[in-house]
Amino acid sequence: MPNPIGRALRNRRAGHDKLVWTLPGLQAPENFTLTSPAFAHRTPIPSAHRGRIFAPNVSPALTWTTPPEGAVELVLIIEDPDAPRATPATHGITTGIDPSLTGLPESALTDPSRIPGLRHGSGAMGRRGFIGPMPPGSHGPHTYVFQLFAVDHKLGLPEKFGLTDVLTAIDGHVIGRARLDGTYENK
Repeated sequence: MPNPIGRALRNRRAGHDKLVWTLPGLQAPENFTLTSPAFAHRTPIPSAHRGRIFAPNVSPALTWTTPPEGAVELVLIIEDPDAPRATPATHGITTGIDPSLTGLPESALTDPSRIPGLRHGSGAMGRRGFIGPMPPGSHGPHTYVFQLFAVDHKLGLPEKFGLTDVLTAIDGHVIGRARLDGTYENK
């Protein structure tokens, strides 16, 4: 059955131009690649990775090629620019990713204790860790943008941090970046 709220908000979206990817202080060469064995770039994210309202909220496995030389830390920010709000919904902020790693296994973004050093910031609704896709029904397809930034220093963030803290810490320190887009629609 169609969702009248989703339909009413169908044309209201934050916009891809508001992703952190577009911020001037985060511009750098796209000099490594981010992929997932769960889905290809610009294809649907499997239902197993839906948000906790609908499913177990298990983060997908991610893999990447070697980040640029000089990378001290990797930072992952996941956003939904199709959310019916003024800014993209933040579906995950993970810092402390060791640049010598070549990926993260399934559920690593859901359970930070799986990988030493990972730290999760507060995203949408103040939740920490991965927040799987859960767009409003009948709102149309949403894009979930996994943005991986290689930075040239340790961030030194407080125990509790959010997107603004991370953006301030990495502004002007991004030496490379990679991106993976997945889609999801709740019909």
